Amino acid sequence: MKLTRISGTREEVAREVAGVFAGYYGEGGEKVGPSPYVGGRKAALVALEKFSVRGYAGSRNKLGGGVSRLSFYIRHGVLGLREVAESVRQRFGESYDSLKFWQELGWRQFWQLVYGRLGQRIEEDLEPAKVNLGKDFADELPEEIRQGKTGLVCMDECVRELVETGYMHNHARMWFASYLIHFRKLGWKVGERFLYRHLLDGDPASNGLSWQWVASTFSHRPYLFNQENIQENGGKQWCERCRVKCPFAASYPELEQRLFS
Repeated sequence: MKLTRISGTREEVAREVAGVFAGYYGEGGEKVGPSPYVGGRKAALVALEKFSVRGYAGSRNKLGGGVSRLSFYIRHGVLGLREVAESVRQRFGESYDSLKFWQELGWRQFWQLVYGRLGQRIEEDLEPAKVNLGKDFADELPEEIRQGKTGLVCMDECVRELVETGYMHNHARMWFASYLIHFRKLGWKVGERFLYRHLLDGDPASNGLSWQWVASTFSHRPYLFNQENIQENGGKQWCERCRVKCPFAASYPELEQRLFS
């Protein structure tokens, strides 16, 4: 393939690039467009300088919490882990919030080290599942999930944001993965591929191993969530708009009994 230099506005360049790569974007059919997030070293340094770690430990699990949104730049090598960690240390010292943020950077490095050691082995279950995950897993996501039309507002809104912007909050990723793996029994691979296609910060290590962590094929137990968890960390607005029977409205023991017995 021969690429020529493309110039114009960001939207014009995006249309040209989409035309060049038409047909290479495999599975799907979701309508995608330019992300609102801007790439490049200059934008990365601005984002790093704007990020305040104060309150990070207590709010990072909430969808409106003080997360950094630096993962796009770290993923593509525009910012380095040491550079980010040092910026936080210089501006905020070794506070509890700083330590919690560094811990999350450490998880990212851990995934990379596992991937570096195991390579393509992470594309298969690394351990036996600790619970019943079902069988005869789907090769593709059902249409209503890909299009964000399940009727479950919390899941549909997460998918909408992902497809439109290339971003999904880490806690929402865990909810979505748990929904696909444990509630829908679709297996982890089909969901992992879907997120990898759309995430601006998607990489084989963090994405694939996180899905295995939720599934319990790289952890000691599965990750589950319930309606209370969503309302606590995402607010009640999704539930107030939902018009279908909520599969998440139960205690954790009740969910374990229903999903894994």
